[in-house]
Amino acid sequence: MNAPHKQRGLSLIELLVAMTIGAVLIFGATQVYVNSRKAYGINEGVARLQETARYAMSVIEPDVRMSNYWGLLKGGAVISGQASQTAAAAAVASTAAANICGRNFATDLSTNLQGDNNAYIISTSFKTAGCEALLDLNTGTAWATTPVTTADTLTVRRASVFDATATAGQLQLCTSRIAGRMISDGSACAGAAVGLADAAATAKLENLIVDTYYVDRNSQQQAGLPSLRRKTVTTAGGAIQFRDQEIIAGVEDMQVQFGIDPLGNTGIATRYVNPDGVPAGAQIVAVRVWLLVRSDTPENGFIDNRIYTYGDRLQATGITGDLNSAAGAGMAYQPSLSADTSFTGPQRVRRLLISRTIQLRNALGT
Repeated sequence: MNAPHKQRGLSLIELLVAMTIGAVLIFGATQVYVNSRKAYGINEGVARLQETARYAMSVIEPDVRMSNYWGLLKGGAVISGQASQTAAAAAVASTAAANICGRNFATDLSTNLQGDNNAYIISTSFKTAGCEALLDLNTGTAWATTPVTTADTLTVRRASVFDATATAGQLQLCTSRIAGRMISDGSACAGAAVGLADAAATAKLENLIVDTYYVDRNSQQQAGLPSLRRKTVTTAGGAIQFRDQEIIAGVEDMQVQFGIDPLGNTGIATRYVNPDGVPAGAQIVAVRVWLLVRSDTPENGFIDNRIYTYGDRLQATGITGDLNSAAGAGMAYQPSLSADTSFTGPQRVRRLLISRTIQLRNALGT
């Protein structure tokens, strides 16, 4: 008869080998989890950047595309009641509130598009300090403007595409096929309003839209997080007002160039120039916009050392690490050169650069 088999346990060496293999497997699984979480976070951040960029451009594009639209009338220069930014204040909008961002800034219909190149000026014609402390259109509280000083600005003037109701204290355009008038007293819009022989003839009434897009260093969401904002003409308390409005947080820079038709008769852009470089007599037929979008939270272990070249931010001009330095105007942008090396500094966030070329639907008139 065979003797019973003796039970034996694991030896110390076998136990150590098993523990080592288990530790390696656990470590590997942990690394896979950590890397997956990191990849998910990066992908989520990039998706948010794309979403921010798409939304910002979806606001700018239709506004620009309809620039130089004046209702039933072709060409805003013949609309009565308007005035250039170098003329005396137009009677239709002569109050201080209507001219707070520049004399006749709201009523200069001959300039359907204008902008500042690598600067924040908006208007050189009697802009007051109040333009930098307008009430926010959404919250009703005062907004202290702190612009990104080397970003471009873009101002769009046009008529709304929707029929309006006559409203006192609102800049409106009453147009027919042969004449037009700017009004703000809530008077009826008919043939008599635009000087037609048939006083009862039908005319079209639309609100005037004046939007100035710029980039602010701060947002309502978070101080230090830049945002795309605009100053827009509206009405409040029965009076013409300018208000400030945040479009979306996370837009760090905006560059703009105008596509011009030198002869003003083909509607085709032959070249693109900076906002301050449009030759006399040339017609703006397209607008090219670049938006640099950044995430709202820093990323541990990440440093953005890319060199961003776009618009007239050219590497040949130099490289800057500070968009708010006047010396950096016209220079390519490299965030890793920023003097702020803190964990929350600008070099620690991801960015996305997008551009769009927008053809003006009414480049040669309505």
